[in-house]
Amino acid sequence: MKLVIHPELSEWDELLSRPAFKFKKVEKIVKPILKKVKRQGDKALRKFAFEYDHAEITDIAVSSEELKACDRKISDELKEAIRVAKNNIEVFHRAQKDAVLEVKTMPGVKCSRKSVPISKVGLYIPGGTAPLFSTVLMLGVPAKIAGCQEIVLCTPPDRDGHIHPAILYTARLIGIDKIFKVGGAQAIAAMAYGTESIPRVYKIFGPGNQYVTVAKQEVQRSGIAIDLPAGPSEVAVYADKTSHPGFVAADLLSQAEHGIDSQVLLVTTSEKVAEKVMEEVENQLELLPRKEITAQALEGSWAIVVKSNEEAIDLLNEYGAEHLILATEDARHLAKHIENAGSVFIGPFTPESAGDYASGTNHTLPTNGYAKAYSGVSLDSFVKKITFQEITPKGLQKLGPYIEVMAAAEELDAHKEAVSIRLDYLKKK
Repeated sequence: MKLVIHPELSEWDELLSRPAFKFKKVEKIVKPILKKVKRQGDKALRKFAFEYDHAEITDIAVSSEELKACDRKISDELKEAIRVAKNNIEVFHRAQKDAVLEVKTMPGVKCSRKSVPISKVGLYIPGGTAPLFSTVLMLGVPAKIAGCQEIVLCTPPDRDGHIHPAILYTARLIGIDKIFKVGGAQAIAAMAYGTESIPRVYKIFGPGNQYVTVAKQEVQRSGIAIDLPAGPSEVAVYADKTSHPGFVAADLLSQAEHGIDSQVLLVTTSEKVAEKVMEEVENQLELLPRKEITAQALEGSWAIVVKSNEEAIDLLNEYGAEHLILATEDARHLAKHIENAGSVFIGPFTPESAGDYASGTNHTLPTNGYAKAYSGVSLDSFVKKITFQEITPKGLQKLGPYIEVMAAAEELDAHKEAVSIRLDYLKKK
């Protein structure tokens, strides 16, 4: 990590920029993949599985036998942990259900809104350097609670053509049985366009590498919805003299180990705190199995010493972190001033890992500064909000003249006539 002390406001843009993303270069690789899957279907998926995953796939779909066999391949300890996490995620997301909203805007005019599930959704679960079975929970649980009728799950196979048993166990626990051995941009294409084996969906969810990210953006142009703009993982930690340097270092490393393009940010008002944390980061780094990946991520990361709490909050809101940890003495108070963050972790005993796995909040969050305008995945992500209106004859007689005036002012005569013809009819009754 690079240390910078009391940067000027004019330096913030450069300090808070994310690692460069070579979109055009990746797009040149992704576009032909999407076209081949669209044209060739399963044949293209098998070809790409061999080319990219080094796996020969006969049956793209996971069989019921494979799904049942996962039970004996993972420990009881892990099963219990997954069940606890599932329960917490269910409790938090079930509480997000909206009642039907009904409002009388004026006499004789009733408006309402209700949530309707998106009937077909696709879940992409990374399975390369880290099989993210936790993401199955984060996406599958709210999809089930929302009432999505068809849930399609794609995840890359290993070299033997198998899916990690923890991914299968978690999917089975939730009640997802349409699981396919497809990864990368080709999985996004399959769910967007449909193949002989994989049904077409209306919205695609899930994180992934730069190829998956670009593929999601590309299929969005053809009318397929996606969960949110995504990029490499990131965390910002605000620490003070009361912070435990070991805790802070562990939080920074837990995010940096996601990938070489991940970014972590340490913000503090104390140079001494920054130095202690950076020293602890170096010590803990040596013990990590993913040391090389983590070290590369740290090269693009910063420790920033600011002059005051107020400046720290301004800087953190400008950054708009995917994950924001407030490891300070007055963390609860500071949390009230956070406007831009995917998810906020308050206090020394709330590690970012808790949100990643089992506290109950969702870990699919906006990155790359998108937290300034986007929310993370929630129950709302799996539903549409449909509005309804019903107007009585008396209501139209009261409201109609105002609509006529507005339509005439916009020179939309057919709009005006749709009201006028009804008012004339009512006058004759």
